[in-house]
Amino acid sequence: MIRAVLDANVFVSGILNGKGYPGRILAAWRDERFYLVISEAILEEVSRVLRYPKIAARHRWNDAQIQVFIEDLSHLAILTTGELNLSVIADDPPDNRYLECAVEGAAGYLVSGDHHLLNLAHYGGIEILAPRAFVELLG
Repeated sequence: MIRAVLDANVFVSGILNGKGYPGRILAAWRDERFYLVISEAILEEVSRVLRYPKIAARHRWNDAQIQVFIEDLSHLAILTTGELNLSVIADDPPDNRYLECAVEGAAGYLVSGDHHLLNLAHYGGIEILAPRAFVELLG
């Protein structure tokens, strides 16, 4: 089964709209159609973004619900060590956390809506795809 890293924007978009491509990706993961690879840095980013006032007003989860979601991700996904440091994306260095996770977790795919990552297209043996392309890949 394939392994994939999801950008925080995919998680948040999927939570806000379960019918869009990011929502379909989260559903495919819950249906065990791919292995999710994640790091502490990504978990922290997802947690932080879900707490932004504008985002929280849309999903209406309280802090306990957000915490349960983050804990579920950390227990159900493949959690990487976070020891690798890469400097590939100079224009937005925090985006390197996704490449680091993908390399450490031997992921074949990184799914993102971020142009800094999408412009790479590939890194090593990792294919970087927009959510729509990943949904099409999953079938």
